[in-house]
Amino acid sequence: MNWLGLDIGGANLKAADGRGWARSVPFPLWREPERLSAALAALIDSAPAADRVAITMTGELCDSFRTKVEGVRHILAAMQQAAAGRQVLVYLVDGRLVTVERAHEAPLLAAASNWHALARFSCRFIECNAGLLIDIGSTTTDIVPLIDGQPRPQGFHDTDRLLAGELVYTGVGRTPICAITNWLPWRGARCPVAAELFATAADAYVLLGELAEQPATKSIADGRPLVREFARERLARMICADATMFSLEDGQRAAAAVQDAQTSQIRSAIRQVTASMACQPECVVLSGMGEFLAKNLVREELPRIRPVSLGERLGPKISQSAPAHGLAVLALEAS
Repeated sequence: MNWLGLDIGGANLKAADGRGWARSVPFPLWREPERLSAALAALIDSAPAADRVAITMTGELCDSFRTKVEGVRHILAAMQQAAAGRQVLVYLVDGRLVTVERAHEAPLLAAASNWHALARFSCRFIECNAGLLIDIGSTTTDIVPLIDGQPRPQGFHDTDRLLAGELVYTGVGRTPICAITNWLPWRGARCPVAAELFATAADAYVLLGELAEQPATKSIADGRPLVREFARERLARMICADATMFSLEDGQRAAAAVQDAQTSQIRSAIRQVTASMACQPECVVLSGMGEFLAKNLVREELPRIRPVSLGERLGPKISQSAPAHGLAVLALEAS
């Protein structure tokens, strides 16, 4: 019996078979909801053969849907069509795997459940009573307490998790610069930034060398490739300048300021979450494309802990699609 885990987001579709294969593909669900079924079918066809599919989702929050219930049901219908006769189970935020029909009846339990699947999977790497999962992705950051081998969050739904600090709506890829900081350094001054989608976090981290250049990937800001040359030009626009006024050194200083500001945001959330725990974490699991940022934070905030990196244990592709991988493993173990 072979399982494929799918994590259906608003900007990316991620798949993993739980055995070492993983893939993430961009898909603008908020722009093309009618194409979701075809995109899922293509992703399934690219994966190792599987007779069963387990899914989790966050794409229901897209503003192409008027409500989360509408979004969940649209995703479920698209998944059933794409499955082409394969059995489909849906992961709920309470940890159950249920049929599409049951998920259709309880859509708010199916909504935004990927973090819980990853947290449950991550517990196997915790060799202590109190631990923490820090997953920094392209769009969001999840900080989940792991107590006695189980996820023990304060919140289960997005709004409650935002209030608890367990969900931070910032990531190292898609987040607009103006949502991270309201100023950038330039010529010895702090220049206010434009409140426009001129550049994203990915531009900063490509300039700093934390993320590799991706010539085939188009920036969500201006549609040009995610490479250092264009990243500098995009950051220049954040202070209403252009490349003739904004050197590579200017770009790297600005990028460092972005990293400092984003680190500060996530640090505050980690402190909020750990302050709410009955005992302080003794183990930490890291995952996501922003593992490099999480490692720096653990060194600063929890210096006595040597974190478990899923990127190092399982490989960077699996780490970046960790909820899909974890879900495939959980489904296989439950079958």
